[in-house]
Amino acid sequence: MIYIVEDDFRVAQLIEKTLLKFDFRCKVFSTGSDFLRQLRVQPPHITILDLGLPDMDGLQVVSQLRASYGFGLLIVTARADTHDRVLGLELGADDYVTKPFEPRELIARVRSVYRRYQANVVSPLATPKIARFANWRFDLATFSLVSPTGVETTLSQAEGQLLTVLLEHANQILSRDQLLDGRDVCALDRSIDLRISRLRRRLDEDPQHAKLIKTVYGAGYLLAATVDWQ
Repeated sequence: MIYIVEDDFRVAQLIEKTLLKFDFRCKVFSTGSDFLRQLRVQPPHITILDLGLPDMDGLQVVSQLRASYGFGLLIVTARADTHDRVLGLELGADDYVTKPFEPRELIARVRSVYRRYQANVVSPLATPKIARFANWRFDLATFSLVSPTGVETTLSQAEGQLLTVLLEHANQILSRDQLLDGRDVCALDRSIDLRISRLRRRLDEDPQHAKLIKTVYGAGYLLAATVDWQ
């Protein structure tokens, strides 16, 4: 299920028709408040979110989503400013598309986000992996991250996948290409750097004095921790 949060009827109709043409199920919301209420009933697999909503700023919605949910998030907006792009990605969006857009490009980006979501769907019969490191606890199946003080947050797909790769290769230097792990680069060339920045904030790290996710200049990044798997 894909939720479309868009107050412009014509744009919402275009997105809906495009998704239905490619056999995606979808539901349209014209306000942020209606969308947030529906989340408590049934979260989607992916949300396509406009930033210029009538009742709240879309970036505020992104911030609320990433505090509690881990589904795919694609921003589709008329805001083409680099600042908004960077901020949207830093807050947890998986991709950022500016209007006007080509319907086929939108479908390609939706499929890219959906593949990342599907890659982390765990069979009910499977045993989810739990990683413990530096007094943190991370559930690879749900992207749930629990701090040393017991505060739980849900990472975005992009954040969760990045942390997974770092944990699976702890104490190894990984280049940006290795951190992509065969996945599509979204929105900006520096998307990995932005995701690292977001992940450091999730781990309460000072970017200037990071102790867990270290920058190895000219080489990539390294997670400096012993990881216990359960």
